[in-house]
Amino acid sequence: MTDWKQDGEVLRRTIKAPDFPTAIRIVDAIAVKAEELNHHPDIDIRWRTLHFALTTHDAGRLTERDHTLAAIIDDIAREYGA
Repeated sequence: MTDWKQDGEVLRRTIKAPDFPTAIRIVDAIAVKAEELNHHPDIDIRWRTLHFALTTHDAGRLTERDHTLAAIIDDIAREYGA
């Protein structure tokens, strides 16, 4: 998880997709996994740049769920060439 940076109780990462349609496909794939985990990232989409923020809001801190979702996001990003 070297591309993730901890900012207080939040993990942050920025991903650049090859193009806008691919960025949307990445978000869609992440949304499916996030629903399965019942753990949802904050996502900011700017053309082909995706900004992610992970924290466990109900715990008020980072938990293992955040690290699990971060690894899934990394795998999906790689799968789509980001």
